[in-house]
Amino acid sequence: MTESSFRVYGYRWVVLLTFMLAAVFNQLLWITFAPITGQAAAYYGVSDLSIGLLSMCFMIAYLFVSIPASWVIDTYGFRLAVCIGAVLTGGFGLMRGLVASNYTLVLVAQVGIAIGQPFILNAVTKVAARWFPIEERATASGFGSLAIYLGILLGLLLTPFLTLKVGMTSMLTIYGIGALVAAVVFVAVSRERPPSPPCPADQEVRSLMLDGLKHALQSRDFQWLLLIFFIGLGLFNAVTTWIEDILRPRGFSITQAGIAGGLMIAGGIVGALLMPAFSDRLRRRVPFIVLALGGALPGVIGIAFATQTWLLLLAAFVFGFFLLSSGPIGFQYGAEITRPTPEGTSNGLLLLMGQISGIAFIFGMDAMKDPLTGSMTLSLLILTGLLALCLLVAARLHESQVLQG
Repeated sequence: MTESSFRVYGYRWVVLLTFMLAAVFNQLLWITFAPITGQAAAYYGVSDLSIGLLSMCFMIAYLFVSIPASWVIDTYGFRLAVCIGAVLTGGFGLMRGLVASNYTLVLVAQVGIAIGQPFILNAVTKVAARWFPIEERATASGFGSLAIYLGILLGLLLTPFLTLKVGMTSMLTIYGIGALVAAVVFVAVSRERPPSPPCPADQEVRSLMLDGLKHALQSRDFQWLLLIFFIGLGLFNAVTTWIEDILRPRGFSITQAGIAGGLMIAGGIVGALLMPAFSDRLRRRVPFIVLALGGALPGVIGIAFATQTWLLLLAAFVFGFFLLSSGPIGFQYGAEITRPTPEGTSNGLLLLMGQISGIAFIFGMDAMKDPLTGSMTLSLLILTGLLALCLLVAARLHESQVLQG
């Protein structure tokens, strides 16, 4: 195939936007109960941990569904996989609104949405690889990750407001209808691949999933990257899930917790727009991963100790800006250093690490909570130490050879 056979289509942005819409609503439905943990616990007459389970079930489901979802993505394409995920999100999201007064049925609906999550999230780098040239792929992955962060942001900001204004049932129903609309849009508009590829064959061809899985796990740099995602993504999942419980002992309200969580994600959105674009422009991945992990350290320390609102909000923004900007760069770096491992496989393995650690960190933070004050400061200090370990590990990574070619 000659150079003239390669073409980059403007429709790639339409495909990416429809994917982003599906991801937004999936994450919105995941994080719904995090900023109203105490209020939801009182509404359903259950413990805070039971409300946390509404978020944790996504991580538990991910353990079982991630590899099958990656297989679907790499065997049949991202369009079928994301259709499955979006339809599950929309269908069970609407069910959640219809059974909103019953905790058990809401949990069942959450599990249904959770099963759909890896079919969407594992496809981020596959969408980039199908439609975008190599010099735009971290940027495209950044937009895909931006959608994930935007869904979380909307959940953290809108849920407390809608719950107070229209009540639990109406809030859940509104979210379900939106998720169903997003599924219809993706099914109607998305396409698997452009008429001609956006890159040379050696930047597109991938091995079979099982062969690629073995190859990825043999890479020392990818092993280090798995550890970084295990700690970094697990820390993010835990802090997001327990954001209200973290701040409540210091006198912060659910609205302030929602704003802090929202600023954390807003910082991630800004970081996901800027950092991957610079990474593509400079054709470097590792320095940006190191910068992101180093910059996140003061942010998490601020979240653990801040007693003044302005300091808390600043720390939340800094934490999100740096930590979350490492996600899309890390996904793309993983896809590049594990070639010819399929993108869905490398992406899924990285996300799987974060789900496993997220479950452990969430239970650990609840178990280590101060029995008198409810403070989670001790567990946050331990997680800060683990994040510092990630920084040391990241400094050992070797740069992607794909970018140097």
